Amino acid sequence: MREIVRQSLRWAALISVVTAMLSVFFSMVSAAFLRGLPWQGGMLVVLLIVLVGVFFDMLGIAATAAREPPFHAMAAHKVPGARHAIGIIRRADQFANFCNDVIGDISGIVSGAAGFAVVAALVFTMDIPESRWFLEPLMVGIISALTVGGKALGKTLSIRYSNEIVFRLGKVFYILEKRFYIRLFEVKTRKKRKRKRGVLRAPRTD
Repeated sequence: MREIVRQSLRWAALISVVTAMLSVFFSMVSAAFLRGLPWQGGMLVVLLIVLVGVFFDMLGIAATAAREPPFHAMAAHKVPGARHAIGIIRRADQFANFCNDVIGDISGIVSGAAGFAVVAALVFTMDIPESRWFLEPLMVGIISALTVGGKALGKTLSIRYSNEIVFRLGKVFYILEKRFYIRLFEVKTRKKRKRKRGVLRAPRTD
């Protein structure tokens, strides 16, 4: 119990730092892309950010819904990506936390900020400052609808095709490890305990 709590606290501290760094990074990147873009281009950036959040949400759900046994036979036959898929499933809680919570929440925050920037560009281009009170809530509604609708569709697909998604993701991790020497998951083989055989007793003669 203590070890589980200790590992959870360590992971929570690590993921909090990673979230802060990624939030700053994505905010700077989105601001750089939006700077100087017309509002139409800004809308494409907002749509891209929403799609990134939906995509990672699908990955996180697929990791929690996938089943490990089908990959054991594939790993025994040295199928590329099977061992990495097992690693994803065994760490589904951390993987889903990163995909759903970290990337998902960051995408939501950044897309909202980008949406307000798009509205500002639209108001400036069209010279309609009196419509800003209406355009900003409208933009929030559009972003919310795209996010929720996309995640609803993504959840259906990721649950139904969870093993296929995890296997393809495992292939990506396999390529990262073999070509770029980036190892994200260390899969340890579980040793089977040997059962002690009892001493055979001689048959009773009485």
